[in-house]
Amino acid sequence: MAVTDEAIEKIKDMIVSGALRPGDRLPKESELAAGLGLSRNSLREAVRALSLIRILDVRQGDGTYVTSLDPQLLLEALSFVVDFHRDDTVLEFLSVRRILEPGATAMAAPRISERQLDVLSARLDALGEAPSVEELVACDLEFHRDIVRGAGNSVLCSLLDGLSGPTTRARIWRGLTQQDAVARTLHEHRAILAALRDRDAEAARSWATVHIASVEQWLRNTL
Repeated sequence: MAVTDEAIEKIKDMIVSGALRPGDRLPKESELAAGLGLSRNSLREAVRALSLIRILDVRQGDGTYVTSLDPQLLLEALSFVVDFHRDDTVLEFLSVRRILEPGATAMAAPRISERQLDVLSARLDALGEAPSVEELVACDLEFHRDIVRGAGNSVLCSLLDGLSGPTTRARIWRGLTQQDAVARTLHEHRAILAALRDRDAEAARSWATVHIASVEQWLRNTL
């Protein structure tokens, strides 16, 4: 194992074991390196790596702290990794989204508030019947993000947020090349919203599945 990897594992073990808890300040570099049997250089590299994935927070002039370890914070790293996808793997991301998002939409049906539903409805009304592709995609992202938030599961919300990056591009391609894509998307959004207002979890799940699968099927036929 490389010395930096070893340093990362040792710090990880301290956090997992509870020796370091969320919000704790790490001991001074010299003390921590000696206590873990590491060189100061390898410790610095490990701290740098763990700060990139939001495990540690390096505060200049103050020290290094364990972050809150909140799932939403930790899963921000997912969107960074997802940005490196290749175009030929976008279908795989869409497939994962098709597995997760309908379930999240169904979870939201009994939980999402009337106020949240009114916000979703107002956003669709403001979009109008003939939005640009860019406006539609931006609305689509917010529409689904707000529904998933309404499900009340922060882990699921962060996972789906991270998966949206590569699928955005596919939705733009679809809007530019498929004539009825805008009208179909607006119809599907309205159907999802109606199912949520009816508190019909299975209808909400079904419409969300149709919505994502239509993008996936179009892209599968296009590639």
